Amino acid sequence: MVLNRVTYRRRLSYNTKSNKTILCKTPGGKLVYHYATKKTRVAKCGDCKCCLRGMPAVRPIKLASLSKRTKTVNRAYGGSKCGKCVKSRIVRAFLIEEQKIVARVLKAQAAKK
Repeated sequence: MVLNRVTYRRRLSYNTKSNKTILCKTPGGKLVYHYATKKTRVAKCGDCKCCLRGMPAVRPIKLASLSKRTKTVNRAYGGSKCGKCVKSRIVRAFLIEEQKIVARVLKAQAAKK
């Protein structure tokens, strides 16, 4: 009777999140552990929490090796906020400025009278 006892190949000997394994059979018929990489998450918008398009879903260590143009979107708040949120911010800022101008004009008209 053959015992299929499999041991870890690395030094970490605990069943932690970073030490997940997959049981695999080699062409020689031997059972070995293959280490599974952690699942990646897509970057999310800071305001509405929707997924950002144009951003790669990779682990942080891999992000360091990617070039800047692959990690961002060529726009204000690119890679941090989605297009809808950026648009709403611009519109909100414009309307606030318009309100200030209207208030100034009304104040000037009241001063004339």
